Amino acid sequence: MKVLVTGASGQLGRAVMDLAPHSVQVTGVDRQDCDLVDVDAVRTMVTDHAPDFIINCAAYTAVDQAESEPELARAINADAVEAIASTHSGRLVHVSTDFVFDGTSSRPYRPDDARNPLSTYGRTKAAGEDHLRERDLLIRTGWLYAAGGRNFVRTMLRLMSERDELGVVADQVGCPTWAPGLAKTIWGLIGAEADGTFHHSDAGVASWYDFAVAIQEEARAMGLLQNSIPIIPIATADYLTAARRPAFSLLDSSKTRDLLGDGHTHWRMNLWHMLRAEKHLG
Repeated sequence: MKVLVTGASGQLGRAVMDLAPHSVQVTGVDRQDCDLVDVDAVRTMVTDHAPDFIINCAAYTAVDQAESEPELARAINADAVEAIASTHSGRLVHVSTDFVFDGTSSRPYRPDDARNPLSTYGRTKAAGEDHLRERDLLIRTGWLYAAGGRNFVRTMLRLMSERDELGVVADQVGCPTWAPGLAKTIWGLIGAEADGTFHHSDAGVASWYDFAVAIQEEARAMGLLQNSIPIIPIATADYLTAARRPAFSLLDSSKTRDLLGDGHTHWRMNLWHMLRAEKHLG
């Protein structure tokens, strides 16, 4: 089986490449190989590689910057997906986001729940979803992080080593998700010949404040931080951003877990795994 992975140098793309089954012939491409803004280049890439599967890990993820660059966000998050889907004769595995929901639910969002994105980023990701075909596979996730990537965990580690005090939003709730766990799920769903929409996140629930407190505790225990600093819970209204974010973005992953039969790892355990890998990176 030939598989092409877009966004191969990103934190999810690297995990997908690293965890590819030995029986799979996997090729990774990134920005320097194909500019996803160039629709003709995208179509040529698909035609030249002619894979059985394309796993699309590439995305415009600068949530706030997307408010001032909507055309660029749409080109990467929606138009490139359309170009892949309309050119590719095989199956497309596309990764999307909890930001397609508005955060007003009183329970975790199920794969078939109505979308109502609040931001340009969320709207462009929803538009990308709409280009998938019946045989394709859509996997939504959120709060993604991995060792060596650009993410909340590494930002917190830096700020905690630089500042005497840190305020973190406490009224946005979701679940941190370790990229290698999502990569494992992607390969599992491919192996199960799944199609349609699935959700993946780690087990449990957290606010960004809860996540930050856990990062500091685990990093101190592991020797990644020398000192602890006060972490102050703040409201979203006290930390204004260009893009609106859902206040509640838990994803219901029960459909995924039932199909794969692989249990559910709590986010704090996966945070420990990530920080251990981060320590090994130096």
